[in-house]
Amino acid sequence: MDFAALKSLKLSEFEDAADGFRSTSGMASQAKDTLENKITAAMRKALAGEAVDAAVGELQDLSKNFHYIQVECGLVSTALNACASDMQSAKRKLDAAVADAQARKFTVRSDGSVSYPAAGDKVDGATPKGGTAGGTTDETANAINRQAAGFDPNPNYAYAQECADRIAEALKEATEADQKWAPTLRKLKADDDLTVSDKDWADTQKDMAGVRKGAEHYLDGIKLPPRNGDPADNAEWWKSLTDDERADYISMHPDRVGALNGLPADVRDEANRTVLNEKNGEYRTRLESMPPEPEPKYLSVGPKPNGYTAEWREWNEKYGDERKELQSALNGMDAIQKRFDSTGEDGLPEAFLLGFDPEGKGDGKVILANGNPDTADHTAVFVPGTSTDLGGIGDNLNKSDNLWKTSSSLAPGDEVSTITWFDYDAPDNIPEATHDKYAEKAGPAFRDFLDGNQTAHQYATGTTAHTTAIGHSYGSTVIGDAAKSGTWTDGPLAADDVLVAGSPGMQADRAADLGIKPDHMWAMGAGGLDNVVREGGRGMGLGDNWTIPTDESFGGNVMQSDAGDHSAYWDMDGNGNASVSLKNQARVIVGDYKGVTLE
Repeated sequence: MDFAALKSLKLSEFEDAADGFRSTSGMASQAKDTLENKITAAMRKALAGEAVDAAVGELQDLSKNFHYIQVECGLVSTALNACASDMQSAKRKLDAAVADAQARKFTVRSDGSVSYPAAGDKVDGATPKGGTAGGTTDETANAINRQAAGFDPNPNYAYAQECADRIAEALKEATEADQKWAPTLRKLKADDDLTVSDKDWADTQKDMAGVRKGAEHYLDGIKLPPRNGDPADNAEWWKSLTDDERADYISMHPDRVGALNGLPADVRDEANRTVLNEKNGEYRTRLESMPPEPEPKYLSVGPKPNGYTAEWREWNEKYGDERKELQSALNGMDAIQKRFDSTGEDGLPEAFLLGFDPEGKGDGKVILANGNPDTADHTAVFVPGTSTDLGGIGDNLNKSDNLWKTSSSLAPGDEVSTITWFDYDAPDNIPEATHDKYAEKAGPAFRDFLDGNQTAHQYATGTTAHTTAIGHSYGSTVIGDAAKSGTWTDGPLAADDVLVAGSPGMQADRAADLGIKPDHMWAMGAGGLDNVVREGGRGMGLGDNWTIPTDESFGGNVMQSDAGDHSAYWDMDGNGNASVSLKNQARVIVGDYKGVTLE
């Protein structure tokens, strides 16, 4: 960058442009939310048919495009602010050097050199002549110039050389900033079409990494979240940031923001949806780059296939496992997106993605809420059990949907939120589920989430919601370990009620041993495989001293259940009528304890 360009540079124009992109990002966010949670929801509520389904599909695609605009404009805004910050230092140095030169009546030329007038004691009857000093950033040349100025009888030479060198240093710094940010900003230019593809979303991760690397100095000015902070610490940190700092931090670190317990649900949702779309684009791009499965797959000898072809075995060895993992993760992402797209169906409220990581703790991480838990009157947090993973998360999301529908119907004047919490490495099969080690690792994370849910609600409303922790199968063991993971200063779990279904044991003899009041401990059993699971847990040690929650000695309330099998507790019939077991859970969720039917 030359002297004239830096001298005339107006950094306010960069900042104004950054504000414009930030404003566009905000408008895109608002448009996305309006389309997803108001317009399409209202259409579903009032209309039905193929034409409506087609129109809703188009609006959903448009909503996703607005989300892309929101994310990319947020990145551009941060990049422009960071570029202005880098340029500000160079501009400040240049302006200071020019001001010092002018104060001494020197002339700063268009190339950045500094001319100085005659001055000093006369030599051979003449005043030492003036001249022009050219700046340099080369250390050797700089040393030679300083030495020459020291021998020169005109004292102005030394001052002029100093100013010229400072100008040269400022120009070098500005040039480096320009060379750093020009290609980064060019990369943020979107394709010249109207389609936001999987590749576009995958590229946002690269865009984000590029801006983050360049903006290190600028981002250093934003206070970082507390290391190992509890939810209250996280909430205070977020509260301490300005609106611009929050926007910049979300733009650069959506994965970090989305994982922080204690932050508002809408903030975590915004961050995690960005991660979801980026990962979805990345995984689909990786999957599509693989060669197709060779055909034929089997050797044909006789009427039946006889082994695999050499070509297929080679392909499977190279791509088979990765392909399965990618497809499984994409199935889970599709299930999450399906829930977003279902807002308004059967009255389902807006969904909030409170946690997402396709590789989290081995099985993936999904925390998804029906309704905003920060403002809900009643919140239920559902912990799934054995064999849960990202690929099959859709079934558990459906259970949470049914909990919401039934609970909301029992408390029409209250706001209800039901949350699917899957943030642990679940046992893959029943033999693995005989060990407590998975629940022992998961317990502290679940306790922290409940604390964060309570903190966010307090910040939003000044009160706490009526909260129910629900554990299915091994998920109940997780809740038991969560209760035991706190110290005496932490107190009991941040839940008013604990409800378990098909529990193989909670590693305790009595509810009171877990800090759970017996009147607020609820359990139910089912037939079929459920008997095997519960009795197996009793014998394998998850039921401490052979005790499980459906035993009278455990001290809780044993509810009636009509579930015929281990996963049937959340069933609804074809007409949308809830089962007895589902209704009983819903009554606990809304605090209708008298309405619960007990065995």
